[in-house]
Amino acid sequence: MELLVATSNPGKFKEVSAFLKDLPLQIVSLTDLLDPPRVIEDGLTFEENALKKARALAEFSGLLTLADDSGLEVDALNGAPGIYSARYAGAECDDNKNNQKLLSELQCLTEDDRTARFVCALALCSPGSRRAPDWTVREVCEGRIAFALQGKHGFGYDPLFFYPPMGKTFGEIERETKAMVGHRGKALKRLAVKLRDLLGISKQT
Repeated sequence: MELLVATSNPGKFKEVSAFLKDLPLQIVSLTDLLDPPRVIEDGLTFEENALKKARALAEFSGLLTLADDSGLEVDALNGAPGIYSARYAGAECDDNKNNQKLLSELQCLTEDDRTARFVCALALCSPGSRRAPDWTVREVCEGRIAFALQGKHGFGYDPLFFYPPMGKTFGEIERETKAMVGHRGKALKRLAVKLRDLLGISKQT
């Protein structure tokens, strides 16, 4: 079975592909499609955005499609950047600009006031011809925002997201370890169970 992973973010694609590598799936990237539509992420929640992307690209490609919407919620900023995490510093921003803006916003706060969480919502949609119900899952990972960028692993806000159980930022944690404890890893574990059901694979296989 082919599974389209509806992201143009290479970091996300690697994480998803690595997590699902043991399943009998041919994993397809957006870059494998000819002129895929650009889906405007105008939902009010992570789940709405993930579902909109998965549904639109499933219909376009004719493939079972997985989409995610994920981001960072900072308590001191009333949940911002939230669903705007990827474009926090503006439409043409990059990871560095987003991180620098976040550091600037929190510069006067103490460690105890820098609590935050990563959120991941996954959506799995089949083309309408298959008439399968849509599926969504949401998972979070609690931590806090560091005072400076630390580590070169990961992407996005990883170098600023301090994970207390390991005493490190996600930028200092290897991808394989992060996949076991992070928001996307938790969501992908539940996705793997769903895909096993769709593929008719027992847990023992």
